[in-house]
Amino acid sequence: MLSLLLASTFLNGVNIDTLRSQSFEKCKTVKIDDRGDVYLDCPGYQVETQQQPQAAPVVPAAAPVVPAAVATAITKHYWLVSEDANSAQAQYDLDVFVNSKWLRKIKAGEPQIVLEITKYLAPGPNKILFAATKHVETGRKSASPASYLKVVVGEGEAGGNTVMIDNPLVECKRTAAETENVNEEFTIQGR
Repeated sequence: MLSLLLASTFLNGVNIDTLRSQSFEKCKTVKIDDRGDVYLDCPGYQVETQQQPQAAPVVPAAAPVVPAAVATAITKHYWLVSEDANSAQAQYDLDVFVNSKWLRKIKAGEPQIVLEITKYLAPGPNKILFAATKHVETGRKSASPASYLKVVVGEGEAGGNTVMIDNPLVECKRTAAETENVNEEFTIQGR
């Protein structure tokens, strides 16, 4: 009798054997166990399974139809704002993910970014991941903590050419003194 041992692939603890045509960047670790199962630890990615359609339950004709609960809409405005203090010397780029979807890359030395991110959020908990990549291919330009790239996410309002963040919720700061690639994940409440 021939026995086949089939290995499985897991992304952040969820089996993804049926997943096809995907690539994952910025994975923290990849582990293969003695059975051959592959475990990908990739902050910023979330697996969502689709439910199989089920037959609609039979409802007696006299039963009242109850409308499904409607999620409340977000009433606050959420902004992502970068701050640069000679960030070209810091040599960090930040990939920004909101709810496991890549939003944009903020590059060292580029002009300030002011971006409303409200449309990417849902009421309740939302995950924001900053994946910082240090670029020292041509050598370090500085080791000073005074050279940095900082990103703030918060609630605020826009008026004219100004954005005022009333309630800063998340701050990510990478300095020239640092040398490692860093992933930081935060959870904010959409209100």
